[in-house]
Amino acid sequence: MSETWLLADVGASNTRFGLARGGHLRAQTTRSYRNADAAGFVELAKRFLTEHEAGPITALCAGAAGPVRDGAAQLTNLDWHLDSRDLARRLGVERAHLLNDLQAQGHALDDLNAEDTRGLIAGRAAPAQATRLVLGLGTGCNIAVVHQRESVLFVPASETGHTRLPMLPALPDPVIRALGWHGDHLPIEAALCGRGLLQIAAACGSSAATVEEVVKRTDSGPEQEALHHYLYILGTVAGDIALAHLPLGGLYLIGGLARAIAPFVPTATFSDAFTNKGPYRDILEGIPIHVVLSDSAALLGCARVLRGD
Repeated sequence: MSETWLLADVGASNTRFGLARGGHLRAQTTRSYRNADAAGFVELAKRFLTEHEAGPITALCAGAAGPVRDGAAQLTNLDWHLDSRDLARRLGVERAHLLNDLQAQGHALDDLNAEDTRGLIAGRAAPAQATRLVLGLGTGCNIAVVHQRESVLFVPASETGHTRLPMLPALPDPVIRALGWHGDHLPIEAALCGRGLLQIAAACGSSAATVEEVVKRTDSGPEQEALHHYLYILGTVAGDIALAHLPLGGLYLIGGLARAIAPFVPTATFSDAFTNKGPYRDILEGIPIHVVLSDSAALLGCARVLRGD
């Protein structure tokens, strides 16, 4: 297979590109761009292809941070609309495929190297062909379920990040008000994305302006309190979703926010909330939890989708 493919991970803040040759991502070709520096996806793609002197591209696969319907994607947290037919025409490729970015992350699980992930909670050994779950935490939040049938992965589309956040009575009133529970529909994403953590921190009295500042200050004070509340919400929501899908093969946290809070996941705050499901505690205690360290996971998944396996 001598074709060259363009792979893309289109987030709300940044877009990462890479080239695949021989059906596999070439790690040395990956590069990330700020979306704010371009008028749209095609401008960034052409810039990347020019800088890498890529030559003829036969196929494009892009994971987009939003729902994909009939070959088109509307990003949830960015006013970009992508259409596979339009992209194929404007970029001169024979075929273009769009899927949700968490689907792409899920398709990557079997292509990650050992150094691309880190175990956070050991759980128990996974049975063969066990379902896995990918939970993305960053500018937004979403979940993908990964089913394996022999060597083929099936990752259905999902917008679980926009299902309703449950009422969590252990949260103090200022946090509840800050997250906006007064509205008709408060999605999981509102609490678990980066902006959600900052709102929780502000409600606790923190002056932190970034997620990084919150995490750096968690030795004491309002940031420590904020992280406690965030981990409680994350554990509760992740446990609920795990009961819905039984990912005995593991839960994989992915994204910039996931990497930032990963050192705090193996604490009682998260684990108690995750497993506090009555008679199903034993099942949840057996689920291994990992964090994905690679920024290129979605690109690996896009390459797998184009390979058809």
